[in-house]
Amino acid sequence: MNHRLILFLILVIDATILLFQTSSLSISHAETLVLYGDFSFLQFIINTSIYFLGSNDFALRLPMIIFHILSAVLLYEISKDYVYQKNRLWLVFVFVLLPGVISSAIIVNNAGLIIFGLLLFVYAYKNLSNLFIYFILTFNLLIAGEFIYLFLALAIFSIYTKQKNFFIFNMFAFFISLFIYGVDTKGIPQGHFLDAIAVYTAIFTPIVFVYLFYILYRRYLTKNIDILWFISSVAFVFSLLLSFRQKIDLEQFAPYLILALPLAAQTFYHSYRVRLKMFRTKYKTVFTISIIFLLLNSLVVFFNKEIYLLIDKPKKHFAYNMHVAKELASKLKDRGIECVDTNYKMANRLKFYGVTNCNTNRLTEKSLKDINVENVTISYRNRPVYTASVTKINTN
Repeated sequence: MNHRLILFLILVIDATILLFQTSSLSISHAETLVLYGDFSFLQFIINTSIYFLGSNDFALRLPMIIFHILSAVLLYEISKDYVYQKNRLWLVFVFVLLPGVISSAIIVNNAGLIIFGLLLFVYAYKNLSNLFIYFILTFNLLIAGEFIYLFLALAIFSIYTKQKNFFIFNMFAFFISLFIYGVDTKGIPQGHFLDAIAVYTAIFTPIVFVYLFYILYRRYLTKNIDILWFISSVAFVFSLLLSFRQKIDLEQFAPYLILALPLAAQTFYHSYRVRLKMFRTKYKTVFTISIIFLLLNSLVVFFNKEIYLLIDKPKKHFAYNMHVAKELASKLKDRGIECVDTNYKMANRLKFYGVTNCNTNRLTEKSLKDINVENVTISYRNRPVYTASVTKINTN
């Protein structure tokens, strides 16, 4: 079968699953901060989608899914310099199954945008003229502060490759980004190194993360390093150094480590190919186990509401912050309630679904043990996860 047709099928299936998943999620408080907070490029993109498609979860998450699909295509094109055709498809398959990538494809935050921006730059660097390269870097500088680590990595890379003009441009971009966005170093110094490693492990799964770390270290020892290695390594090392002092937001750093995937695929395939068939078993076993773990993680993400049946406290669910609001708004509207007074986090979430803030009705969350017919109760798989009372307020 034609490889591009297989790639198309992978991406169509992936996009279909992600689009289906949007119907089971509610907007989170963090996403409302993007939507209703200070102006940003991502906010502009999301609001444009909502303007044309309406205020619904499909419009909210469609731009992130598009960024995700375009990122997969760019990864496929970039990887031609590292692995053969068939293995490029496996690389894309692994990419779309990574837990962190799945999250970036459906959650409205800068992670999906950063992945796309990084891959677009690498593609331009390898295939387009200097004019396009500088244009993309300038664009990245203007749209998000997370690209500051890209400029730092490219400045170090340009010293290694003796590109004077490229060094000057990236150092200039680095300081401009630092001036505009800054770097968060607030708080009391305290170690979060192990926490950072744990989060990286969750984002990539244990086997993939350990192998990516091994590849970066091995290539450093063998001096087999290129632009992908510099971008991945500098951001990764910087994140670990920061973690010794403070808790870091890994959505800023994890996208950089994704650029090491082609390097990992190249090394893995080379190690596999140079061995006789009888000695390839362990490589097949490791790869198979990795795929199984990725598939299991994906199933947990896509069928996450079933987890409510297995845990005692619904709020401990990893996706609880992206549940409840849509169903709650629907039940309130069914009762003829179009506005409520409640805590600001829920108020912002309900606002997206057309339930505004007012002082006519008060919405108060109750204990799940206090369920009665007067309350508004949200249940998943027949398991109550949220209940609240709505009280009419006499304003006379």
